[in-house]
Amino acid sequence: MNILQINSSARSEGAMSTRVANDIVARLRAKHRNSTFVLRDLAVTPHPTLDGAALQALFTKPEDRNAEQAARVALDDALIAEIQAADVVVLGVPMYNFGVSAQLKNWIDAIARAQVTFRYTATGPEGLLTGKTIYLALARGGMHRDTQNDSQVPYLKTMLGFLGMTDLQFVYAEGLAMGPEAVQSALTSAQTQINLAIPA
Repeated sequence: MNILQINSSARSEGAMSTRVANDIVARLRAKHRNSTFVLRDLAVTPHPTLDGAALQALFTKPEDRNAEQAARVALDDALIAEIQAADVVVLGVPMYNFGVSAQLKNWIDAIARAQVTFRYTATGPEGLLTGKTIYLALARGGMHRDTQNDSQVPYLKTMLGFLGMTDLQFVYAEGLAMGPEAVQSALTSAQTQINLAIPA
């Protein structure tokens, strides 16, 4: 089993989404002792925004790209290769202003490439990143699960599903800005959810 962990907090240290993601990975690696593991921390190594220059590079034929364009596309290629190789993906997902972080959005923009990770067919779009299990460690300051304020889960279900990733396991750590007791309760609840999602 190949495990890929993506930390998408703006903080490289102390992020609760990373803590919960680490707990998921620890559980997976304890169960699958021969697994391989790749960690990409988007705070330590930020991925560039999809801007005009990046789009121009992507829409230029590989043989016609200049050195700068080739280097920019290669950054996206590296992320695509990582997720193509993964059997299991663990995403650390903090909530920023009711949405996903810019770091996570940049990663999604990088891996979503026509004819590589999805394609359009006569019967509609087809995701090409199939056969993977995705664990999402959702860290929130408030309580948003199953409310209209949770725009993250619908977006992630839509976007990841579009790319072919439909086996999604959500682990919630909520109320993290509501005091020490709430933090402990959130982490205990998250560990219980992890144990249920990944039986020993």
